[in-house]
Amino acid sequence: MKFNEIKYERPDLKSLINDLKILIASFQKASSPGEQINLMNGITELRSEVETYQTIVSIRHSVDTNDEFYSNENKFFDENTPDFSAIINEYYSAILASPFKKELSDEFGEHFLNLAKVKEQSFDPKNIELLKEENRLSSEYNVIIAQLEIIVNEKKYTIGNISPLLSDSDRLIRKEAAESLYKSLEEKQEELDRIFHHLVGVRHKMALKMGYENFVELGYKKLNRTDYNSTNVAEYRKAILDYVVPVVKKLKKRQEKRLGIGPLKYYDNGFKFTTGNPKPKGSPKDIVQNGAIMYKELSPETHDFFQFMLKYELMDLEAKEGKMAGGYATIISKYKYPFIFSNFNGTSHDVDVLTHEAGHTFQFFRSLNQPLPEYYYPTLEAAEIHSMSMEFFAYPWMNSFFKEDEQKYKFSHLSGSISFLPYGAAIDEFQHFIYENPNISIEERNNEWLAIEKKYDLSSDKEGNKYLLSGRVWQKQGHLYRAPFYYIDYTLAQVCAFQFWEKSEADFNSAWADYLHLCDLGGSLPFTKLVEAAKLKSPFVKNNLKGVIDKVDRFLEAIDDSKM
Repeated sequence: MKFNEIKYERPDLKSLINDLKILIASFQKASSPGEQINLMNGITELRSEVETYQTIVSIRHSVDTNDEFYSNENKFFDENTPDFSAIINEYYSAILASPFKKELSDEFGEHFLNLAKVKEQSFDPKNIELLKEENRLSSEYNVIIAQLEIIVNEKKYTIGNISPLLSDSDRLIRKEAAESLYKSLEEKQEELDRIFHHLVGVRHKMALKMGYENFVELGYKKLNRTDYNSTNVAEYRKAILDYVVPVVKKLKKRQEKRLGIGPLKYYDNGFKFTTGNPKPKGSPKDIVQNGAIMYKELSPETHDFFQFMLKYELMDLEAKEGKMAGGYATIISKYKYPFIFSNFNGTSHDVDVLTHEAGHTFQFFRSLNQPLPEYYYPTLEAAEIHSMSMEFFAYPWMNSFFKEDEQKYKFSHLSGSISFLPYGAAIDEFQHFIYENPNISIEERNNEWLAIEKKYDLSSDKEGNKYLLSGRVWQKQGHLYRAPFYYIDYTLAQVCAFQFWEKSEADFNSAWADYLHLCDLGGSLPFTKLVEAAKLKSPFVKNNLKGVIDKVDRFLEAIDDSKM
C-alpha cells in the first residue's frame, strides 16, 4: 500500500515488551545455536512492530508539527521508547552471554557481536528517566525550529524555505532575509539555550551513572563506533585544519573576486555568482520526473528503486508551514519501505536532496534483505558515503536539471562540498569541548564557539548582528540537540565520496560496481572495513586526506569561474 494508506494504531507496548521478555528467556535457555537463531527471528519481528509504528509517527509528526494527534503520539514514544530500549538491551546481553557466541559469529559475522557489546555498554536501565527527558527536550527543539516565523517584506517564511532569499542576487534582499532569520532565532535564543543546557546536563548525568568520565565515550558508543575513537577524530580534525582550510580560504577569495563586492558579509556567503546561483529548471514535479529519467538511465538497480519509491509514494519533498526543517531518510521496517523527507525550496538544494537522500534510501533498498536489522544500514559516517557519493554519480544528468547552468552547478557543488569540511570539523570540536566541560556557563559555551569559528576561518563580517556576535549561530544545527557527535560523519563520508567522484570520472562502470557492492553490504561491517571493501582510502590516514584534497583543489583551480 501507499505510505498514506498505512493505518496507524498505537502499539500495545506493555504486551509487546512482555512477549519480548518471554522470547529472550527462551533464547537464554536454548540448547543449540539453531534454536537461538530461530528465536532471534521472532525477536526481530516483534521489534519491527514497535519500530515501524514509531517511524510512521515520526514521519507524520515531522511532516506537520501542528497535527495534534501525531504530536501526542510522538510524545507517547518519547516517553515509552526508553522502556522498550531496556528490553532490547537485555537481548544484547543475552547474545553476549550465549554459549554459542562462536556459532552466532560464524553465522552473522564478528561485527554483530561487536555491535551487541557496544549497545550493551551504551544503555543502562538506571538512565530510563533521563532518556525520556532527553527525548522530550529534543522534540521541544524540533517544534521550535519547525514553527519559527521569519518575516521578510511582510511575507512569512520558515527555516525550510527561506534559502532562496539568502542566496538572492539582490544584496538588499539577502541582507533583509538574513537579518530576519537571525532576529527570529534571537527571539528564541533563551529557550534554545535552556534546552541545550539541560540536554548537556542530562547526558552528563547518564554518563556518570554508567561509570564514564563524561559523555564523550558514551556518545561514541551510542553511535555504534567500534573501530575508532575520539583521539582518531581529533587527529583527523587537525588534518582538516592543515590541508582543507587553506583550500577553502582560496575559494572564498575567488568568490569575493567573482562578486566584486569586497570582503564577504555574513549575508553574502550563500551567493556565489553575479549571474545568480544555479537553480533547477521547472517545478518540484519536473525535478522528480527528471529524477526518474536519471535513475532509469543510471542503472537497472536505481530504476527499480526509484519506481518503487514513486509507486508507494515514499517521498514528502516540498516545504510547507509547520513542517520540520531539514531532510532525512529512514526505513519503515515492517513493510521494507525506505522513506525520504525533505524541504524543497527552489534552489540547487532540491536536486542535492533528490540525489543525497536517494543515496541513503537506495542503500536501504539494497540491504533490507540482510539477515539482521542491525545490518539494514551501517554506522552514520558509512551511511553518508552512499548519499554523498550518489550526488557525484548523478553528475552526467545535471544538464537535465540545470540546462545552461550545468557547469556552474558542478563548480558550486564541488567547491561547496570541500568548503563544508571545516564547518563539519568545527561543529565536532565544539561538541567535544561541550561534553568535556559540561559545567561551564552558557556564555562560556558560546564564546568557545566564536573561538572555534575563528580557528577554522568560518566567519565573515558579522556587521554588528547581535545574534551572530553572541556566538549562538550553532543553535540552528539540529544535530547538536538531537544526535550528539553525529556531524563529523558527514566530513568523513565526503572524503570517501570525493574518491568515488574521481573514480567515476575515470571509469564510471567500475566505480558504480564498487558503490553497488558497498550498498549491498549494508551495516555488516564497521566503517573502516566498509571503506576498504569499497576500494577506498581511509580518511583517518593523514596522507590519504591530503591526496584527496589536492586532487579536488587542482580540478577546481583549472576551472575559469570568472565567466560564471
